[in-house]
Amino acid sequence: MIQSIIHIALVVRDYDEAIDFYTKKLNFTLVEDTYQPEQDKRWVVVSPPGSTGCTLLLAKASKPEQIPYIGNQAGGRIYLFLGTDDFWRDYKEMLSKGIEFVREPKAQSYGTVAVFKDLYGNLWDLVQFAEGHPMYPRVK
Repeated sequence: MIQSIIHIALVVRDYDEAIDFYTKKLNFTLVEDTYQPEQDKRWVVVSPPGSTGCTLLLAKASKPEQIPYIGNQAGGRIYLFLGTDDFWRDYKEMLSKGIEFVREPKAQSYGTVAVFKDLYGNLWDLVQFAEGHPMYPRVK
């Protein structure tokens, strides 16, 4: 049996501002932006550059009860993890584009990591795994 997690839904306030952030600030690729008339919504998928794994489905809050989850999908915990093959390259580029880091870079036993916020306040790890770590072969 082969299975994969293909999308993670990220609740956003507005499709276009989310697309702008992910494609211009994080260099993600816009994989799909399709209008679904039967539900009057868009199917918007973005992916980190060079990734062939899981993608983000940018899901606009469509009900009042979804609005409080914008920027707080994990209750204040780190929600998503962006792996890189060159931590310092990406960290410096993200800083130059105005990405807010809430925890400075730190060398850990598993690799180099820093915590940043997306445009809504969700927390992300930017991480480059150390050679020998089980996740190391996934991003190199």
